[in-house]
Amino acid sequence: MTLPSRRAFTAAAMASLLVGCAGPGAGQATTAARPGRTPSSSRAAAKPAHALGRSVPVGLQIPAIGVDTPLLRLGLAADGSVQVPPVTAHDRAGWYRHSPTPGQRGPSVILGHVTVGAYGDGVFRHLARLRRGERIVARLENGTAAVFAVTAVRTVPKADFPADAVYGDVNRPELRLITCGGPRNGDGYLDNVIVFAALSSASP
Repeated sequence: MTLPSRRAFTAAAMASLLVGCAGPGAGQATTAARPGRTPSSSRAAAKPAHALGRSVPVGLQIPAIGVDTPLLRLGLAADGSVQVPPVTAHDRAGWYRHSPTPGQRGPSVILGHVTVGAYGDGVFRHLARLRRGERIVARLENGTAAVFAVTAVRTVPKADFPADAVYGDVNRPELRLITCGGPRNGDGYLDNVIVFAALSSASP
C-alpha cells in the first residue's frame, strides 16, 4: 500500500508534512519534511481560472489509466497525519477534507494507494504514466463534473517532498493526486508520485 500524510496547516502557516507509504506488509514508514514558503513564479503569475462553489467530491475518473473510483473523505489521524484509505480488496482513493473541494480556488488533494498489501495493485498503480494534458474528472456531490488537465507529473524522493508546491496556496482551482512510487524499501517505497492538474472546464 502507499500514501503520503501531512500535518494540519492554516492559511497563514503550514506545519510539518509527513509522507509515508506501505508496501505488501502491514507497516507504514513516514518521513518528515518542511514546506517552503514562496510559491513558484510561474504559479504566482498564472491568471485565476473560473472557480466553482464548494461541493464535496464523490468520485474520480482518469480515463488514460483506467481509474474510476468512489472517493472517501479523509481527515486527520491522532498523530496529526492525514488519514489514508483502508487496505481492502476494493481499493478506493480519498479526498483530504481539509483541502479545497475540486474546482474551488486552491489545491484539492486526493490520495491513493499504489499497492494494497496482499490484495495486490492499488487504485493509483498507474499514476506515474499520466502525461501533460490528459484528463481527470472529479464528480461532485452537487452533480457537477469538474474536469482537470494534467500540468505536470513528478516523482520525488520522500525526503525531498515539495510540500509548498503540493499544499501551498495557488490563485486558481488545481488538483493534486498523490501516491507512492520508485524502488521498494522493505515494506514501503522510496519516492512519491505527484500529479499536478488545473481546472479546464465544468459541466452539470
